[in-house]
Amino acid sequence: MKTLAALFATVFVAFAAVAAEPPTTITLNAKNGNVTFPHKAHIDRGLKCTTCHATDAGGKIEGFGKDKAHATCKACHEKEAKGPTKCADCHKKA
Repeated sequence: MKTLAALFATVFVAFAAVAAEPPTTITLNAKNGNVTFPHKAHIDRGLKCTTCHATDAGGKIEGFGKDKAHATCKACHEKEAKGPTKCADCHKKA
């Protein structure tokens, strides 16, 4: 019985770790060209989840769209003098 409990605990922890793994990139559909967002690169640079998300659990960003993306993403890139700030730097037509 202890072996079964240990096995269950191991599988549960492994599943939780895999389920919580954030995506490497996220493609955001936009009228003037899709934006490929390097999610993992932002995490690797030390940004906290709550920089964009409501909680550390991540998930969908409420009210995310053009206005919020420009106010959050573009403004941060301008402030930090890092990352793209021109339209065509982010928006790529297929």
